[in-house]
Amino acid sequence: MSDEIDEVFDKAAELFAVLSTPIRLRIISQLCQGEKNVGQLLESIGVAQPNMSQHLNIMYRSGVLGKRRQGAQMFYRIADETAVVVCRAVCTQVAIEADVN
Repeated sequence: MSDEIDEVFDKAAELFAVLSTPIRLRIISQLCQGEKNVGQLLESIGVAQPNMSQHLNIMYRSGVLGKRRQGAQMFYRIADETAVVVCRAVCTQVAIEADVN
């Protein structure tokens, strides 16, 4: 039983680590609206291309994002809905708390 609980906490910690930067939270927010290519993400989030690629790669390797190539362009989508649920829950709660104070 303890091993199963440890595994749950390990997986949760891994997900929190992947979601631990504002840029990655913005990426998830953008991709909740549907699949986007790197150029579209760069336009809406406003970071340097190498920085964006690094974040997308980390999120892809962790299983949070999926990707597909179409010609020269790479398109990203949400692959793990758990990340979306966690992101929405935490960001909503933070917004509520900020509004109260």
